[in-house]
Amino acid sequence: MCEQCGPVDGAERAAADLGPVGLSRRGLLLGAGAGLGLALTGASGLASPAVAAPSAAGSLKNGQWCNPARGHFPKGGHYGAPRGGGPHAGQDVTNSVGTAIYAAAAGTVIRRGSGVLGGRSGNGLVISHGGGRYTYYGHLHRFRVGLNARVGAGQRIADMGATGNVTGPHLHFEVHSGGLGGITNPVSYLAARGVDLGGGWPTLDPGAGGATVKALQYVLTRRGHELVADGDSGAVSVRAVKAFQSARELVADGQVGPKTWPHLVYTLRQGHSGSHVRGLQTVLNKHSAGLAVDGGFGSVTRTAVRAFQDANRLVVDGEAGPKTWTALVG
Repeated sequence: MCEQCGPVDGAERAAADLGPVGLSRRGLLLGAGAGLGLALTGASGLASPAVAAPSAAGSLKNGQWCNPARGHFPKGGHYGAPRGGGPHAGQDVTNSVGTAIYAAAAGTVIRRGSGVLGGRSGNGLVISHGGGRYTYYGHLHRFRVGLNARVGAGQRIADMGATGNVTGPHLHFEVHSGGLGGITNPVSYLAARGVDLGGGWPTLDPGAGGATVKALQYVLTRRGHELVADGDSGAVSVRAVKAFQSARELVADGQVGPKTWPHLVYTLRQGHSGSHVRGLQTVLNKHSAGLAVDGGFGSVTRTAVRAFQDANRLVVDGEAGPKTWTALVG
């Protein structure tokens, strides 16, 4: 876990608005022609406007947030745990070096490098999600996106590592709300948005949208409910969910969560074809697979499944069973 991952103080919050330490906003503009804005040193450059995630009406469990990494919570790595310089500012998720790290929501990378926030050591990324919301990913082994890159929810952005002042490999994950420096408990923040940090089935409420909803629609079509896979859980999709739940003697509330997902998904392997495979390909693409969504589970899709399993420290067998589906939709 982190030996030192303290809170952001007022000076750091001000610095976050100015860009790199020691450079004014005007200085950044003057230096842009010389490539200062693209420096991979952890400085914030003048990033493009953040991509604000759309919200589903009436619910935070709208499919716009996802799990940034699979692993377990180490003892003492929780939000608020005592540290020498103050309480722990995030949640640690432990796994091996090289485990995939994903963007928790759509946004723009505004900081990338070493020591990008005060009190944090090692390689890190900060993503702005708009509306004063930010996420921080620390102790990274490898970056997979550049500064100022726009990223989608679930896109692979880095690999887990052990850089900086740590006792072992893990992701140090933070959520900032109301501005950079407004730290909040990332476990409860994501839980309110239907995400189980570290692993587990997500929860999607009626009105949710995005790639996971699109995959859900493909799978429901395979289950006998003819849906347009448009990524929008509107009235027609909600009726299909309720009908499926009722047929399986589940609570027919239209919410797709840990009790409904296991009944929905199929175990898929090479040679299968159909809309359920399209659903699989859709969530693989959410995690940067780059597949053609053609409904055919051929060698290319099998390779993508194996690569995803390896990156998330699952059994690498090329078969999409419940554990692989949990990681993909989560």
